Amino acid sequence: MRTTAASAFSLLTTTCSRLRSSSPTRFPSSSLRLPLRRGPLATMATAASSFRPEAARSPPAVQPPAPPLSKFKVALCQLSVTADKARNIARAREAIQAAAADDAKLVLLPEIWNGPYSNDSFPEYAEDIEAGGDAAPSFSMMSEVARSLQITLVGGSISERSGNKLYNTCCVFGSDGELKGKHRKIHLFDIDIPGKITFKESKTLTAGQDLTVVDTDVGRIGIGICYDIRFQELAMLYAARGAHLLCYPGAFNMTTGPLHWELLQRARAADNQLFVATCAPARDTSAGYIAWGHSTLVGPFGEVIASAEHEETTIIAEIDYSLIDQRRQFLPLQYQRRGDLYQLVDVQRSGSE
Repeated sequence: MRTTAASAFSLLTTTCSRLRSSSPTRFPSSSLRLPLRRGPLATMATAASSFRPEAARSPPAVQPPAPPLSKFKVALCQLSVTADKARNIARAREAIQAAAADDAKLVLLPEIWNGPYSNDSFPEYAEDIEAGGDAAPSFSMMSEVARSLQITLVGGSISERSGNKLYNTCCVFGSDGELKGKHRKIHLFDIDIPGKITFKESKTLTAGQDLTVVDTDVGRIGIGICYDIRFQELAMLYAARGAHLLCYPGAFNMTTGPLHWELLQRARAADNQLFVATCAPARDTSAGYIAWGHSTLVGPFGEVIASAEHEETTIIAEIDYSLIDQRRQFLPLQYQRRGDLYQLVDVQRSGSE
Protein backbone atom coordinates (compact mmCIF):
# COMPACT_ATOMS: atom_id res chain seq x y z
CA MET A 1 0.00 0.00 0.00
CA ARG A 2 2.86 2.40 0.77
CA THR A 3 4.35 1.72 -2.68
CA THR A 4 1.04 2.44 -4.40
CA ALA A 5 0.51 5.60 -2.38
CA ALA A 6 4.05 6.75 -3.13
CA SER A 7 3.51 6.17 -6.85
CA ALA A 8 0.26 8.14 -6.80
CA PHE A 9 1.95 10.95 -4.87
CA SER A 10 4.80 11.03 -7.41
CA LEU A 11 2.31 11.19 -10.29
CA LEU A 12 0.40 14.04 -8.61
CA THR A 13 3.63 15.93 -7.98
CA THR A 14 4.73 15.52 -11.60
CA THR A 15 1.33 16.57 -12.94
CA CYS A 16 1.10 19.60 -10.67
CA SER A 17 4.66 20.62 -11.54
CA ARG A 18 3.76 20.59 -15.23
CA LEU A 19 0.65 22.61 -14.62
CA ARG A 20 2.56 25.14 -12.55
CA SER A 21 5.31 25.48 -15.18
CA SER A 22 2.75 26.20 -17.91
CA SER A 23 0.78 28.76 -15.91
CA PRO A 24 1.85 32.29 -14.96
CA THR A 25 -0.24 32.23 -11.79
CA ARG A 26 1.59 32.54 -8.47
CA PHE A 27 0.16 33.00 -5.01
CA PRO A 28 1.96 35.86 -3.23
CA SER A 29 3.53 35.18 0.16
CA SER A 30 2.97 38.63 1.60
CA SER A 31 -0.70 39.16 0.81
CA LEU A 32 -3.94 37.28 1.19
CA ARG A 33 -5.30 38.78 -2.03
CA LEU A 34 -5.10 36.68 -5.14
CA PRO A 35 -3.95 38.45 -8.32
CA LEU A 36 -6.80 39.10 -10.71
CA ARG A 37 -6.48 37.26 -14.01
CA ARG A 38 -8.79 36.76 -16.89
CA GLY A 39 -10.98 33.68 -17.07
CA PRO A 40 -11.62 31.25 -14.20
CA LEU A 41 -8.85 32.66 -11.99
CA ALA A 42 -10.56 36.05 -11.85
CA THR A 43 -13.72 34.33 -10.64
CA MET A 44 -11.73 32.42 -8.02
CA ALA A 45 -10.10 35.62 -6.79
CA THR A 46 -13.43 37.41 -6.52
CA ALA A 47 -14.93 34.48 -4.62
CA ALA A 48 -11.94 34.34 -2.27
CA SER A 49 -12.30 38.03 -1.53
CA SER A 50 -15.98 37.68 -0.67
CA PHE A 51 -15.22 34.64 1.51
CA ARG A 52 -12.73 36.74 3.55
CA PRO A 53 -10.11 33.96 4.03
CA GLU A 54 -7.87 36.28 6.06
CA ALA A 55 -10.64 36.56 8.69
CA ALA A 56 -10.62 32.79 9.30
CA ARG A 57 -7.71 33.35 11.70
CA SER A 58 -7.82 36.00 14.44
CA PRO A 59 -5.37 37.67 14.61
CA PRO A 60 -4.58 37.05 10.92
CA ALA A 61 -2.14 34.23 10.21
CA VAL A 62 1.49 35.20 9.75
CA GLN A 63 3.72 33.84 7.03
CA PRO A 64 6.53 31.52 8.16
CA PRO A 65 9.80 33.44 8.37
CA ALA A 66 12.67 32.56 6.05
CA PRO A 67 14.37 29.66 7.88
CA PRO A 68 18.12 29.80 8.58
CA LEU A 69 18.36 26.37 6.92
CA SER A 70 15.99 25.29 4.15
CA LYS A 71 17.23 21.70 4.07
CA PHE A 72 18.75 19.65 6.90
CA LYS A 73 18.80 16.26 8.61
CA VAL A 74 16.63 15.47 11.61
CA ALA A 75 17.21 12.56 14.00
CA LEU A 76 14.47 10.83 15.98
CA CYS A 77 16.06 8.94 18.89
CA GLN A 78 13.68 6.15 19.89
CA LEU A 79 15.24 5.21 23.24
CA SER A 80 14.66 2.26 25.52
CA VAL A 81 13.73 3.54 28.97
CA THR A 82 14.54 1.77 32.23
CA ALA A 83 14.17 2.49 35.94
CA ASP A 84 17.88 3.46 36.06
CA LYS A 85 17.89 7.24 35.57
CA ALA A 86 21.68 7.53 35.24
CA ARG A 87 21.65 4.85 32.56
CA ASN A 88 18.83 6.60 30.69
CA ILE A 89 20.74 9.90 30.71
CA ALA A 90 23.94 8.23 29.48
CA ARG A 91 22.05 6.37 26.75
CA ALA A 92 20.35 9.56 25.58
CA ARG A 93 23.71 11.33 25.42
CA GLU A 94 25.16 8.52 23.30
CA ALA A 95 22.20 8.60 20.90
CA ILE A 96 22.42 12.38 20.49
CA GLN A 97 26.15 12.22 19.85
CA ALA A 98 25.70 9.48 17.24
CA ALA A 99 22.98 11.48 15.52
CA ALA A 100 25.17 14.57 15.36
CA ALA A 101 27.99 12.45 13.93
CA ASP A 102 25.58 11.55 11.13
CA ASP A 103 25.13 15.29 10.41
CA ALA A 104 21.74 15.73 12.09
CA LYS A 105 21.14 19.42 12.83
CA LEU A 106 17.94 18.75 14.79
CA VAL A 107 17.57 15.90 17.29
CA LEU A 108 14.39 14.78 19.05
CA LEU A 109 14.07 12.66 22.20
CA PRO A 110 10.96 10.77 23.41
CA GLU A 111 8.34 11.67 25.98
CA ILE A 112 9.40 10.86 29.59
CA TRP A 113 12.73 9.36 28.50
CA ASN A 114 14.61 9.58 31.81
CA GLY A 115 12.36 7.22 33.81
CA PRO A 116 9.27 5.02 33.70
CA TYR A 117 6.00 6.51 32.50
CA SER A 118 3.81 6.17 35.60
CA ASN A 119 2.15 8.35 38.18
CA ASP A 120 4.32 6.73 40.85
CA SER A 121 7.49 7.60 38.95
CA PHE A 122 6.72 11.18 37.96
CA PRO A 123 7.52 12.61 41.44
CA GLU A 124 10.57 10.39 41.90
CA TYR A 125 12.23 11.33 38.59
CA ALA A 126 11.15 14.98 38.55
CA GLU A 127 13.76 17.72 38.11
CA ASP A 128 13.88 21.36 39.14
CA ILE A 129 14.70 22.92 35.79
CA GLU A 130 14.94 26.42 37.20
CA ALA A 131 17.55 25.33 39.75
CA GLY A 132 19.56 23.32 37.22
CA GLY A 133 22.81 21.60 38.15
CA ASP A 134 22.49 18.53 40.35
CA ALA A 135 18.77 19.24 40.76
CA ALA A 136 18.27 18.69 37.02
CA PRO A 137 20.80 16.18 35.61
CA SER A 138 18.72 15.36 32.52
CA PHE A 139 18.25 19.06 31.75
CA SER A 140 21.94 19.81 32.31
CA MET A 141 23.05 16.98 30.02
CA MET A 142 20.79 18.19 27.21
CA SER A 143 22.03 21.75 27.49
CA GLU A 144 25.67 20.68 27.51
CA VAL A 145 25.40 18.28 24.58
CA ALA A 146 23.44 20.75 22.43
CA ARG A 147 26.18 23.32 23.00
CA SER A 148 29.10 20.97 22.47
CA LEU A 149 27.64 19.46 19.30
CA GLN A 150 26.12 22.74 18.06
CA ILE A 151 22.73 21.22 17.32
CA THR A 152 19.12 22.14 18.04
CA LEU A 153 17.67 19.70 20.54
CA VAL A 154 13.99 19.10 21.21
CA GLY A 155 14.52 17.29 24.48
CA GLY A 156 11.53 14.97 24.52
CA SER A 157 9.94 15.47 27.91
CA ILE A 158 10.80 14.93 31.53
CA SER A 159 8.85 15.35 34.74
CA GLU A 160 9.44 18.89 36.00
CA ARG A 161 9.04 20.00 39.59
CA SER A 162 8.11 23.65 40.11
CA GLY A 163 7.14 24.56 43.65
CA ASN A 164 4.56 21.99 44.74
CA LYS A 165 3.49 21.16 41.19
CA LEU A 166 4.67 18.62 38.64
CA TYR A 167 4.56 19.12 34.87
CA ASN A 168 5.29 16.99 31.82
CA THR A 169 7.79 19.33 30.19
CA CYS A 170 9.64 19.56 26.89
CA CYS A 171 12.77 21.74 26.77
CA VAL A 172 14.11 23.08 23.48
CA PHE A 173 17.81 23.96 23.35
CA GLY A 174 19.63 26.03 20.78
CA SER A 175 23.03 25.24 19.32
CA ASP A 176 24.53 27.47 22.03
CA GLY A 177 23.07 25.22 24.73
CA GLU A 178 20.65 27.90 25.90
CA LEU A 179 17.03 27.06 26.71
CA LYS A 180 15.01 28.50 23.81
CA GLY A 181 11.59 27.32 24.94
CA LYS A 182 9.83 25.18 27.52
CA HIS A 183 6.50 23.50 26.77
CA ARG A 184 4.42 22.10 29.59
CA LYS A 185 1.93 19.56 28.27
CA ILE A 186 -1.36 21.41 28.05
CA HIS A 187 -3.73 18.47 27.46
CA LEU A 188 -3.29 15.86 30.18
CA PHE A 189 -3.65 12.20 29.26
CA ASP A 190 -6.78 11.14 31.15
CA ILE A 191 -8.47 8.20 29.43
CA ASP A 192 -10.50 5.13 30.37
CA ILE A 193 -11.03 2.43 27.74
CA PRO A 194 -12.68 -0.46 29.61
CA GLY A 195 -10.76 -3.68 29.36
CA LYS A 196 -7.87 -1.94 27.58
CA ILE A 197 -6.24 0.98 29.37
CA THR A 198 -6.93 3.50 32.11
CA PHE A 199 -4.51 6.30 32.88
CA LYS A 200 -4.97 9.64 34.63
CA GLU A 201 -2.03 12.02 34.35
CA SER A 202 -4.05 14.54 36.33
CA LYS A 203 -3.51 12.43 39.46
CA THR A 204 0.01 13.82 39.69
CA LEU A 205 0.60 16.33 36.88
CA THR A 206 -0.61 19.88 36.31
CA ALA A 207 -1.59 21.11 32.84
CA GLY A 208 0.53 23.80 31.21
CA GLN A 209 -0.97 27.16 30.31
CA ASP A 210 1.00 28.31 27.27
CA LEU A 211 1.47 27.51 23.63
CA THR A 212 5.11 27.10 22.64
CA VAL A 213 6.57 28.33 19.35
CA VAL A 214 10.35 28.55 19.17
CA ASP A 215 12.57 30.21 16.58
CA THR A 216 15.66 28.04 16.17
CA ASP A 217 18.61 27.50 13.84
CA VAL A 218 16.44 25.02 11.93
CA GLY A 219 13.30 27.12 11.62
CA ARG A 220 10.20 27.97 13.63
CA ILE A 221 8.98 24.98 15.65
CA GLY A 222 5.68 24.44 17.45
CA ILE A 223 5.84 22.02 20.39
CA GLY A 224 3.25 19.59 21.71
CA ILE A 225 3.55 16.50 23.90
CA CYS A 226 1.78 13.23 23.09
CA TYR A 227 -1.92 13.81 23.92
CA ASP A 228 -1.56 17.39 22.64
CA ILE A 229 -1.50 15.96 19.11
CA ARG A 230 -5.17 14.97 19.39
CA PHE A 231 -6.23 18.61 19.53
CA GLN A 232 -6.15 20.02 16.02
CA GLU A 233 -6.75 23.53 17.32
CA LEU A 234 -3.23 23.59 18.80
CA ALA A 235 -1.63 22.64 15.50
CA MET A 236 -3.79 25.17 13.64
CA LEU A 237 -2.67 27.93 16.00
CA TYR A 238 0.96 26.96 15.54
CA ALA A 239 0.52 27.06 11.77
CA ALA A 240 -1.13 30.49 12.07
CA ARG A 241 1.90 31.63 14.08
CA GLY A 242 4.15 30.72 11.17
CA ALA A 243 5.59 27.36 12.24
CA HIS A 244 7.51 25.30 9.70
CA LEU A 245 7.56 22.17 11.83
CA LEU A 246 5.55 20.64 14.67
CA CYS A 247 7.39 18.36 17.10
CA TYR A 248 5.50 15.97 19.36
CA PRO A 249 7.45 13.77 21.76
CA GLY A 250 4.91 11.09 22.59
CA ALA A 251 4.30 7.66 24.09
CA PHE A 252 1.10 6.29 22.59
CA ASN A 253 0.18 2.88 23.97
CA MET A 254 -0.66 -0.50 22.49
CA THR A 255 -4.38 0.33 22.31
CA THR A 256 -4.38 3.79 20.73
CA GLY A 257 -1.02 3.52 18.97
CA PRO A 258 -1.99 1.12 16.17
CA LEU A 259 -5.22 3.04 15.53
CA HIS A 260 -4.30 6.68 15.89
CA TRP A 261 -0.56 7.44 16.11
CA GLU A 262 0.27 7.69 12.41
CA LEU A 263 -3.23 8.87 11.53
CA LEU A 264 -2.99 11.91 13.80
CA GLN A 265 0.50 12.84 12.62
CA ARG A 266 -0.52 12.73 8.97
CA ALA A 267 -3.70 14.67 9.70
CA ARG A 268 -1.84 17.45 11.53
CA ALA A 269 0.69 17.69 8.69
CA ALA A 270 -1.84 17.59 5.84
CA ASP A 271 -4.34 19.95 7.47
CA ASN A 272 -1.69 22.60 8.12
CA GLN A 273 0.66 21.85 5.22
CA LEU A 274 3.83 21.67 7.28
CA PHE A 275 6.22 19.04 8.67
CA VAL A 276 5.42 16.92 11.73
CA ALA A 277 8.08 15.00 13.67
CA THR A 278 7.33 12.64 16.53
CA CYS A 279 9.60 10.69 18.85
CA ALA A 280 8.48 7.82 21.09
CA PRO A 281 10.21 5.46 23.53
CA ALA A 282 11.10 1.99 22.32
CA ARG A 283 8.65 -0.73 23.30
CA ASP A 284 9.28 -2.65 26.52
CA THR A 285 6.72 -5.41 26.99
CA SER A 286 7.79 -5.87 30.62
CA ALA A 287 6.97 -2.27 31.56
CA GLY A 288 3.82 -1.23 33.38
CA TYR A 289 3.03 1.13 30.49
CA ILE A 290 3.91 -0.31 27.09
CA ALA A 291 4.73 2.25 24.41
CA TRP A 292 3.82 1.73 20.75
CA GLY A 293 7.06 3.19 19.37
CA HIS A 294 7.00 4.12 15.66
CA SER A 295 8.72 7.52 15.77
CA THR A 296 7.89 9.24 12.49
CA LEU A 297 8.59 12.17 10.17
CA VAL A 298 5.67 13.35 8.02
CA GLY A 299 5.83 15.87 5.17
CA PRO A 300 3.45 18.74 4.36
CA PHE A 301 1.33 16.62 2.00
CA GLY A 302 0.69 14.09 4.75
CA GLU A 303 3.28 11.71 3.33
CA VAL A 304 5.31 9.50 5.69
CA ILE A 305 8.95 10.30 4.98
CA ALA A 306 10.49 7.96 7.55
CA SER A 307 9.22 5.78 10.39
CA ALA A 308 10.74 3.44 12.96
CA GLU A 309 9.32 0.15 14.13
CA HIS A 310 9.15 -0.54 17.89
CA GLU A 311 12.74 -1.34 18.84
CA GLU A 312 15.41 1.06 20.09
CA THR A 313 16.81 2.91 17.09
CA THR A 314 17.56 6.31 15.64
CA ILE A 315 16.12 7.26 12.30
CA ILE A 316 17.61 10.11 10.33
CA ALA A 317 15.72 11.79 7.52
CA GLU A 318 15.81 15.02 5.55
CA ILE A 319 13.51 17.99 5.98
CA ASP A 320 13.22 20.28 2.94
CA TYR A 321 11.21 23.39 3.75
CA SER A 322 10.82 24.28 0.06
CA LEU A 323 8.16 21.57 -0.01
CA ILE A 324 5.93 23.68 2.23
CA ASP A 325 5.58 26.45 -0.35
CA GLN A 326 5.22 23.91 -3.11
CA ARG A 327 2.43 22.00 -1.40
CA ARG A 328 0.65 25.24 -0.50
CA GLN A 329 0.69 26.21 -4.17
CA PHE A 330 -0.75 22.83 -5.10
CA LEU A 331 -3.54 23.26 -2.56
CA PRO A 332 -3.89 26.98 -1.71
CA LEU A 333 -5.98 26.42 1.40
CA GLN A 334 -4.99 29.72 2.98
CA TYR A 335 -6.81 31.55 0.19
CA GLN A 336 -9.86 29.29 0.29
CA ARG A 337 -10.91 29.43 3.93
CA ARG A 338 -14.34 30.84 4.74
CA GLY A 339 -13.73 33.69 7.13
CA ASP A 340 -17.33 34.71 6.48
CA LEU A 341 -18.47 31.45 8.13
CA TYR A 342 -15.89 30.49 10.78
CA GLN A 343 -12.92 31.81 12.71
CA LEU A 344 -10.14 30.35 14.85
CA VAL A 345 -9.14 32.74 17.63
CA ASP A 346 -5.66 32.70 19.15
CA VAL A 347 -6.65 33.92 22.62
CA GLN A 348 -3.10 34.50 23.92
CA ARG A 349 -1.91 36.23 20.78
CA SER A 350 -5.02 38.42 20.71
CA GLY A 351 -4.39 39.50 24.28
CA SER A 352 -0.78 40.46 23.58
CA GLU A 353 -1.51 42.64 20.53
